[in-house]
Amino acid sequence: MANGPMDRRAFGEQPERPNGPLTGQGAEYTGRYVILLDPSNQESGLEALRASADIAPVERIRGTEAANVAELLERPDVSVLFEELSAAVVEVRPDQRHALVTTAEAEPSIIAAEPERMVYASVITAPQQAPTAFFPAYRSDEEVVERHTKAEIAAAQGPASDEQNWTWGLQAIRANMSSLTGRGVKIAVLDTGVDTDHPDLAGRIDETVSFVPGETVEDGHGHGTHCIGTAAGPASPQQGPRYGVACEARILAAKVLDNASGSGTDGQILAAMAWAVAHGARVISMSLGALVRPGELFPQTYEQLAQRALQRGTVIVAAAGNDSGRPQDIWPVSRPANCPSILAVGSLDKALTTSFFSNGGINGQGGEVNIAAPGRDVRSAAPGGGYKSMSGTSMATPHVAGVLALLAQATPNASAADLKASLLSSAFPLAQPVTDVGSGLLQAP
Repeated sequence: MANGPMDRRAFGEQPERPNGPLTGQGAEYTGRYVILLDPSNQESGLEALRASADIAPVERIRGTEAANVAELLERPDVSVLFEELSAAVVEVRPDQRHALVTTAEAEPSIIAAEPERMVYASVITAPQQAPTAFFPAYRSDEEVVERHTKAEIAAAQGPASDEQNWTWGLQAIRANMSSLTGRGVKIAVLDTGVDTDHPDLAGRIDETVSFVPGETVEDGHGHGTHCIGTAAGPASPQQGPRYGVACEARILAAKVLDNASGSGTDGQILAAMAWAVAHGARVISMSLGALVRPGELFPQTYEQLAQRALQRGTVIVAAAGNDSGRPQDIWPVSRPANCPSILAVGSLDKALTTSFFSNGGINGQGGEVNIAAPGRDVRSAAPGGGYKSMSGTSMATPHVAGVLALLAQATPNASAADLKASLLSSAFPLAQPVTDVGSGLLQAP
């Protein structure tokens, strides 16, 4: 019997949207299904779906095969199987969806079957509130004082308003005090692509691929270049302060979100995950997500794939989402960050307080915020060789990806589970609730 309940919600059903001019992350469905199969018996599940639900013919893709995948995922007459992940994106007629779900529940070789959803870049596009001063007086908290000396607290606060050499985010996570560079470690960023000609990044990009039909990996949106810059920007940028955490890490850039709206599909992301793992990524950074309702379960497919990635040595981090309007309106951690095996990253302002837009850990079963990082007014690279400041849990997430690369450099034989444990145990405790900041403020080793 298949593991867990199937999602029987009607396609196109829209959850109530949060108030405010934030980036849309509604529950939008494509009409396809994402199927997770038993790795040892993939064909039995597919044959059962062919026989009962008449799914479209299956094209098989291995992780390093990028050519034509974007087009295949868009074709209504083709289903796509990613063999190394044992995951398929299947086309099924509307009148056969019930048969597909029924078969999936009864067929032992099918682990999960879930409607494919749209996902979006986790960035704030609304006008920002007035910026706060850099690290005003640290919030008093007895437990924090007990666990840390005054000197350590002062170190976490950093030098006031000094962004001549380092961005406030790098100072907050103490990257400016680390001798590690992430040298040789591969970080895969699944986003809107990258400016491959950016002078700060061009020499550091190992591989690129686009899973967006009709678009190259070049970043016409700006989100992906910004996130890549934060994770792995250089020690000495062409202009301004240093903004990249792991300044000698290698970059794998996968375009899964389009230029126009920063949106993509589960299938595109799953394809990119397979590609990243196959290319040896130690870290996969996903500053993207889709809205989750209070009480909604995490997606089984992403969770199982994240577990498989961990077993192969890859840690996945994802943005907690920007649907909230604190203090009154707090929404759950977005998917796929709400999976237990994916690190969910919340956003902090310069005052080390939770950003007003950052989602919270109000759902159980994996929907926690695991760690918090700088996400407000973050300066990084922009297409065209320039720079800009952006805000969102998207901006917090690559800070975490960069620190994981530093940890991987320091302990090259560590398992993915060990890297996660080291990251969380070294976080600096904050006074905010665990539901908002998880283990606390990210800290570089």
